[in-house]
Amino acid sequence: MQLNITFRQFGSSDSLKEYTREKVERVNRLLDRAGEAHVVLSLERHLHHADITIHSGAWVLRGREKSDDMYASIDLAMDKIERQLRRYRDKLKSHHGKEKVHHRQDLVNNLKVRHDVFEVHEPEETAESASPAIQAAPASEPQQPGAEAGVARLVRTTHLAIQSLSVDDAVMQMNLMNNDFYVFQNQQSQALSIVYRRKEGGFGLIEPHLPEAPVAATGT
Repeated sequence: MQLNITFRQFGSSDSLKEYTREKVERVNRLLDRAGEAHVVLSLERHLHHADITIHSGAWVLRGREKSDDMYASIDLAMDKIERQLRRYRDKLKSHHGKEKVHHRQDLVNNLKVRHDVFEVHEPEETAESASPAIQAAPASEPQQPGAEAGVARLVRTTHLAIQSLSVDDAVMQMNLMNNDFYVFQNQQSQALSIVYRRKEGGFGLIEPHLPEAPVAATGT
């Protein structure tokens, strides 16, 4: 397996590289067709983030976690991947449509979607609860950076390739990536569709729907 490890906001570590490699290789032994893995280890606001993506044939497994310790974050992210892998292991190995997915991908390999994640600053206190001194401040007085409520900050961007899948396979891919949604081309309708995880349990499906053409009036 080809393994790529990227360090962000802190220096590279040989011990972390070796630890990550051991963890990923252990999962690799459970896969029938593991191709490559991409790992991003980053430090943000004193939290250690581990983002691990493993490609197995046409399928993508992904785990993301954060904690106060990078080794713990790696463990938690890999635990997510292993849980989904054990859940779908038999289906991954016996899925006869793997090669067909690659052939179908030629039809949509130029189509990608971008998933942006934003962080919105929330004020610590409302205007009604602010002290009189703050309320009496002149409107022209400049605010402190980052103090303005509702300002969105881009946290990360992910580019997702669109695959042609059945709804069941799209749900499986969503779970393998530990995502709450997944964008795909529905094999049955050929429409660009979205499956998503419902808070009440189960999943939902969003598809475009063209209104029916109006029926022309006929004279009597």
